[in-house]
Amino acid sequence: MIAYIRGTLIHKTPGRVIVDTGGVGYAVAIPVSSFVRLGEIGGTVELHIHTHLSDDALALYGFVAQDEKDMFLKLVGISGIGPKLAMNILSGIAPEDLEDAVKAGDVARISLVPGIGKKTALRITMELQDKLEKKERLLSAKGSPEKEDLLSALQNMGFRLKEAERAVDQTLAANKPGTEFEKLLRECLRRLAKL
Repeated sequence: MIAYIRGTLIHKTPGRVIVDTGGVGYAVAIPVSSFVRLGEIGGTVELHIHTHLSDDALALYGFVAQDEKDMFLKLVGISGIGPKLAMNILSGIAPEDLEDAVKAGDVARISLVPGIGKKTALRITMELQDKLEKKERLLSAKGSPEKEDLLSALQNMGFRLKEAERAVDQTLAANKPGTEFEKLLRECLRRLAKL
């Protein structure tokens, strides 16, 4: 499986590039967001690649930034969204904007992408929210042990991750390191009660 290509850019259009690596030209589909960040023809280009094998074709999908590829993989993991539609989505909305729209539940913003109706936008929002929440939990778990324990306790009490994280961050910033867990938890609950 091809995961990365570095070579000379010999052709580019908004949806497709050809990259020469050692005398072999690879045709790679790219989103518009990657196209605008490519250099000039003749220059060196580096692309993160997703190799897609179907019954009738082998296709390469390339991205200048790893976050674009990550979002692409999340999109193709959604039922009914293939690589071409995922590329269309990333051409119509940047990965960080899509993530913001999903977190906010902004189905209308996602449905503005050409080829995406309200039902598909709703499915994208629902399925990506789960994946993004898991990502946030993993990132927050990489914080301090106190933060991890406080977030876990608050989520077990039914608080949403975003609200709990804000309260925990404010509480940890306002207290000295080594403060008792019970005291920190009580302060987090007071902050959440004010929301």
